[in-house]
Amino acid sequence: MEFAEEVGESSSPPRSYYGSANNDVIRNDVYNRLIQNGHEEAITNPDFFHLLEAHFSRLPTSYGLDINMEKVEDVLLHQKLLASAKDPDNQPVFHIRFLENFCTRDDDFEGEQISSALPASFLDDSVNNGVHLSNDRNSGGDYETFSKLEDLNLDVRKDSNAVNKEISLEDFALREEASHLPIHEIIFSALDKPKLLSQLSALLSDTGLNIREAHVFSTTDGYSLDVFVFDGWHSEDTEGLYNMMRKAISESEGSWSGSSRSQSILDDIVAQRNSEDWEIDWRLLKTGEKIAVGSCGDLYRGVYLCEDVAVKVLKSEHLNNSLQAEFEQEIAILRQVQHDNVVRFIGACTKLPHLYIVTEYMPGGSLYEYLHKNHPAIKLPQLLKFAIDICKGMEYLHQKNVIHRDLKTANLLMDTSNVVKVADFGVARFQNNGGVMTAETGTYRWMAPEVINHEPYDKKADVFSFAIVLWELVTAKVPYDNMTPLQAALGVRQGLRPELPINAHPTILSLMQRCWEAIPSKRPSFSEIRSEMEALQQEVNDARDAAPDGS
Repeated sequence: MEFAEEVGESSSPPRSYYGSANNDVIRNDVYNRLIQNGHEEAITNPDFFHLLEAHFSRLPTSYGLDINMEKVEDVLLHQKLLASAKDPDNQPVFHIRFLENFCTRDDDFEGEQISSALPASFLDDSVNNGVHLSNDRNSGGDYETFSKLEDLNLDVRKDSNAVNKEISLEDFALREEASHLPIHEIIFSALDKPKLLSQLSALLSDTGLNIREAHVFSTTDGYSLDVFVFDGWHSEDTEGLYNMMRKAISESEGSWSGSSRSQSILDDIVAQRNSEDWEIDWRLLKTGEKIAVGSCGDLYRGVYLCEDVAVKVLKSEHLNNSLQAEFEQEIAILRQVQHDNVVRFIGACTKLPHLYIVTEYMPGGSLYEYLHKNHPAIKLPQLLKFAIDICKGMEYLHQKNVIHRDLKTANLLMDTSNVVKVADFGVARFQNNGGVMTAETGTYRWMAPEVINHEPYDKKADVFSFAIVLWELVTAKVPYDNMTPLQAALGVRQGLRPELPINAHPTILSLMQRCWEAIPSKRPSFSEIRSEMEALQQEVNDARDAAPDGS
């Protein structure tokens, strides 16, 4: 993908311009300048600042120091290129623009053409957080470098006499005829990998272009942003240059996914970017604090490719055929489901001894904690919102032929906006016509009587569990809290149900009772429950809007 060409200056402010300022200060300055410049998206998009913040957080401090504050729109171009590079069929993404005509007459000539091109060999295995190379006398003098200059093999000549001695009279005459040398810039973005910088510089060199500067950055999530300033193209027009570069990239297309390492972590990132490839390399996963403990596995908070995640770790010492089958079944289900009210699957590690299931991290915790630790009572509008979220998630799962089999408030998680998502598919199953489901699966206090009684059951078992969840939302109590789990299960077999709350809305009470009917066929579907809940929600909202005080 290419972007519209822009003409501008090539020089960047000296690195001392910001002193010891960090990227936050520079980011704020960029944002303020975009506002002052009247940039439409910066003014109208409420998420613009957060997107800018995310962009800077991906890149090293050297990136901010390299920004020309007179051309802050370049930051937006970099954002677009990095976003476009996420398409594996669109790499490398590049953008070319004309910068200036460099004067080659008289004393300006002596500082020009310091090196013909950066040799590919000097950049082998250079995966840097930030590099600024300059072989242009007019580019600002002694810039700070982020790699060792002696490793770059740059012959920087400062003796004008020495330079002139190497230039023939014929060359000088030719240069006099071409008094202006067009300078262009190309920006590449692609998945980072070993020798990428070498590959890009060789690409430019092989097409007869002379690299004058290189500004190279690697993002925290495995992408590169590489800016080259070069001469060697005969005119200011870039159309022919675009065509030449497309052809060169096409001819070397197979090499862009190559790697000098047999099993590099960056190659694994490439694979992980493929939506069909859910297998995670455990080396890319960082686990932190333990947030839950189970009989066969524990749940940890972690980080994967800069994203907060929840990591379910299967304890290998407890591994047996049954547990292995459950582990594989949970992954199989998570791979098939994607909904706003179902916890998002990110990937899994399935190679011993690392058996992990990775899902999005839900910072709001469980609905159980919300009800029983923080909020002893919730008002009807909030109750309905929670209940509708659950219904939407469960309706989707049932449409996908998935039975959760352990629906309870502890397995209902919330994000930062208190959106509830169905989680923990450890005992979930695809419902197969004519198949036999395992009895007594789930948690006794929420378990349907047909499951307790070892009778055939279907999706309506989840509806029974939802009735108990709904009761919890109304009462903020633990069901059958004066009984042991086994006593509660025996009671449910004999028709026991939680005591109906006194002050609940009649529609909620009616739904609750229909959902915990002993005969499964008499229970409503989640689609029906959601419809009734949404009708009640609209009724409550209308009544609130009609109230004089809006309460």
